[in-house]
Amino acid sequence: MPSILKILRAAAEPSRLRILLLLKEEELSVAELQEILTMGQSSISTHLSQLKQAGLVEDRRTGKNNLYRLTSSGGGDLLEELIGQAAGEIPEAAADRAAMGLVVKKRQDRMRAFFDSMAGRLGKDYVPGKSWKSLADALLRLLPPMVIADLGSGDGGSAVLLSESAVRVIGVDSSEKMLDVAREQALRAAAHNVEFRLGEMEELPIDDASVDLAFFSQSLHHAAHPERALREAARIVRAGGRIAILDLAKHRFEEARDLYADEWLGFSEAEMETMLAKAGFDDIRVSIVDKDPDAPQFQTLLAVGRKH
Repeated sequence: MPSILKILRAAAEPSRLRILLLLKEEELSVAELQEILTMGQSSISTHLSQLKQAGLVEDRRTGKNNLYRLTSSGGGDLLEELIGQAAGEIPEAAADRAAMGLVVKKRQDRMRAFFDSMAGRLGKDYVPGKSWKSLADALLRLLPPMVIADLGSGDGGSAVLLSESAVRVIGVDSSEKMLDVAREQALRAAAHNVEFRLGEMEELPIDDASVDLAFFSQSLHHAAHPERALREAARIVRAGGRIAILDLAKHRFEEARDLYADEWLGFSEAEMETMLAKAGFDDIRVSIVDKDPDAPQFQTLLAVGRKH
């Protein structure tokens, strides 16, 4: 604890007491203290230096400014008592507090103005630390441990991501070369609970009622018979298990058949709901969850259901 004499000397001066009263309530910069107390910068800085030397205040860097606050250990109960008495004895205290409220409101208004200016652009412009992968990682870690079938697994990206919280992931794809890429990706990620099998979505190389979740990620529109693929998904899912489908909403971009080897130009919400119900799922929810900004503005359909 700092010297009692240092504390008393530092806190005895009226201007420094006013500063301590303010910093008891809020972190403030030198410029904000100037505005509140209507003092010059050099005077404010001198007072803060003396209060720091006495161990009564501390600062932290934020952007271009230092914000000052009372130290957590400083003068302890003695300092609290001095500040409490000062509140009633310093005539400027009430005006200082009101001025501080305006300064803090200005700070909040500046923050609000920034986000107002970003409205409609967040997610389009770069935002540090914000990514769909980080969001997916956070949500996946909230899932209970499951056995998951990634149907039409492609290069294995989804399977590896799902493996972080799964007991086991079985990826199925009809392309042996794609499976080679997927296995290499899983090896690099040390995803030892992932295995990949060669097979068709309409005839899955997976045992009956052996998985908790059947997952299709932009793969169902490649199936020659999507209804049959969904019946196969129902076969391998345990009673009470789930199905989740991310696919294209119905569109008219015919070139997709040649460009992306698409069998189907997406599915309408009604079509997807009907197919899932016929396959043996209930508690079905289908909705559009995303739309590409560029032509042909593909939309992403999300469908989930539970096996009877």
